[in-house]
Amino acid sequence: MGTKTVVFIHGMYMTPLCWEQWTERFQAKGYRTLAPAWPGREKSVKELQTPDSKLGKLNLTDILDHLTKQIQALDEKPILIGHSMGGLTAQILHNRGLASAAIAIDSAPPAGIFTTEFSFLKSNWAHITPFANPNSPVFMTFERFQYAFVNGMSMNEQRAAFEKYVVPESRAIPRQSLTSVGKVDFKKEHAPLLLIAGGNDNIIPAALNKTNYENYKASPSVTDFKEFAGRNHFLLGQKNWEEIADYCMDWISKKGI
Repeated sequence: MGTKTVVFIHGMYMTPLCWEQWTERFQAKGYRTLAPAWPGREKSVKELQTPDSKLGKLNLTDILDHLTKQIQALDEKPILIGHSMGGLTAQILHNRGLASAAIAIDSAPPAGIFTTEFSFLKSNWAHITPFANPNSPVFMTFERFQYAFVNGMSMNEQRAAFEKYVVPESRAIPRQSLTSVGKVDFKKEHAPLLLIAGGNDNIIPAALNKTNYENYKASPSVTDFKEFAGRNHFLLGQKNWEEIADYCMDWISKKGI
């Protein structure tokens, strides 16, 4: 344990800053950590509050190509840890054989995996609605953030997280995730994979994560699932996030990666 490279992949409405506590904790255990930004996300949250005109055109292919180049430049296959849409990105890159292992946390579902749960539809409506200009950035309101990301946390915690981490997003990313770009081959042999769900996650319900996991049973390879009761979608920064980070490191160690 201790010399492996871990690449943390952020999700929608976020930047690499959301991994700040995780990278420190992993580094303290001897891991080399990288937290690359999606294209155009290299700036501060404050700067990103006024979106670049190109943001509306950013799609999942752009993100996958951008991260693939960075991963292939490393001297070893890294462990990928992604959250939300970053979790789907990690699954796709892992499915392409670019990782020694992958952990997808509260992951957006691969293409073909869907749910009609009300919380999922409500949380995602702002960026999937057919009534909006598909090329216009979508802004996360505090009210939607409260419901979709930080439900169950105190008002002060919710507001602090919103002001520190949230940035505008492209509608093209989730829309393209519903196409062939967002598909994974569930039957394919693969490196170890862990799927983590938050029991109180509204935007990516635990049941949706479980359905995702069940599909991987078509493969002979190792795929594990863990649900953390009482955790919301922002479990990366929710109180006692350390338990989840340590669980991830313990899983990596037990798999001999």
